[in-house]
Amino acid sequence: MMKQYDYLVVGSGLYGATFAHMAHRQGKKCLVIDKRPHLGGNIYCKNIEGINVHKYGAHIFHTNNKEVWDFVNSIVEFNRYTNCPVANYKGKLYNLPFNMNTFYQMWGLTTPTEVESKIEEQKAEAIAMLNGREPQNLEEQALILVGKDIYERLIKGYTEKQWGRKCSELPAFIIKRLPVRYVYDNNYFNDKYQGIPIGGYNKLITGLLEGIETRTGVDFFNNRVHWENIADKIVFTGKIDEYYNYIFGNLEYRTIKFEEEIHDTPNYQGNAVINYTDKEVPYTRIIEHKHFEMFGNEVHKRAKTVISKEFPTEWAEGLEPYYPINDERNNKLYQKYKELADKETNVIFGGRLAEYKYYDMAPVIEQALISSKGL
Repeated sequence: MMKQYDYLVVGSGLYGATFAHMAHRQGKKCLVIDKRPHLGGNIYCKNIEGINVHKYGAHIFHTNNKEVWDFVNSIVEFNRYTNCPVANYKGKLYNLPFNMNTFYQMWGLTTPTEVESKIEEQKAEAIAMLNGREPQNLEEQALILVGKDIYERLIKGYTEKQWGRKCSELPAFIIKRLPVRYVYDNNYFNDKYQGIPIGGYNKLITGLLEGIETRTGVDFFNNRVHWENIADKIVFTGKIDEYYNYIFGNLEYRTIKFEEEIHDTPNYQGNAVINYTDKEVPYTRIIEHKHFEMFGNEVHKRAKTVISKEFPTEWAEGLEPYYPINDERNNKLYQKYKELADKETNVIFGGRLAEYKYYDMAPVIEQALISSKGL
């Protein structure tokens, strides 16, 4: 019997929307469903006081892949936003990533030679403490990469809030390397292309899903038999363990709770992203959303501003799963689910939750483009 759709796409985030867009281009009939009341997944923006507020945390697009950059700009033009976060440690500000500005703020040093000598001195102390053995945890790994001053002020508190565990209890592989720049360069990313969609991410999702049937407020699992029989194939972007009814157990995630505030000032903190790296401050960072799309004196065109404070916490049922906890236990568990997924002939698993992998936006789009070729 002929099915109503060629593809049922479960989830309207970047993977699902990109896959549906490419399938639609190739003449395939798609239906996109999402359990949230809106499209776009975690890149959804809500307009508050004329500002596009990133409801699920800051999303900054960056890539070296020209094909992906040209693709997204064919849907909506991107602006020139450059991510230059600032770290606040007990009231003192440091530029990120670690660069000559950071080192001047920390030690008052002005030349790369002085800085290299200082960092090597501190690294040597940490290496000596290991007494010839490999780092056993994140703390030891970080100390041999950048030394105690940077670690204690800019890494330790932030990381422990992010993961809800002491750095000495986190695996070393989480920090395999830390970027250290001996130049005065505050651009966080090394990628050639970087920006935010002009008018917000909703324009990107709307453009991707133009001409495609969509339904929101629909949970695939509430009527699974119906949805599994409505299309020839399923593109699933949700939690892979949930798809298989948790038969091997639950994968673990971290999540974030957001506190939004509207302030009667055109400019609250002067930057889109400020990280709070001491443990006494309960949130990890404050996002001021207008700086993603308004530059220079433009920020004063609106008398109010919107900020979001981010509070990482353990994931529980009913919360949004954000970050996979890719430790040894969870990775082994995921491999069991992946073995089942690899045997599927009518289901495509894609995206952060279905692949149990932390993804930036550009690689998600790249994977969706690859998956949708030659349908």
